[in-house]
Amino acid sequence: MKDAEKSRYEARAKILKAMAHPSRLLIIEELHKQERCVNELTERVGADMSTVSKHLSVLKNAGLVMDEKRANCIYYALRCSCILDFIGCVEDVLAARADDHQRVLKSCKK
Repeated sequence: MKDAEKSRYEARAKILKAMAHPSRLLIIEELHKQERCVNELTERVGADMSTVSKHLSVLKNAGLVMDEKRANCIYYALRCSCILDFIGCVEDVLAARADDHQRVLKSCKK
């Protein structure tokens, strides 16, 4: 693998790793609806503020979210809403997998 190709795959992996946590996926979906401040996300995620801030930091470092300080609150927004297309694809894989399991179960009951 060439250096440029390796760098591209490493960059992709960084984004996927940043998404690889249930709370971060929830944050991404919430930010898709509208920008949110840390307090709103903390309430929605159901974790303490430091934990949510850490999750936001991971997402920001991967380039998935951006932030803006306003008064006493930092607001976060998705940098690229197309990330939900990928999550939709993940949902399609889950549905296909569930369909496969249903077919196997039906064949076992015969």
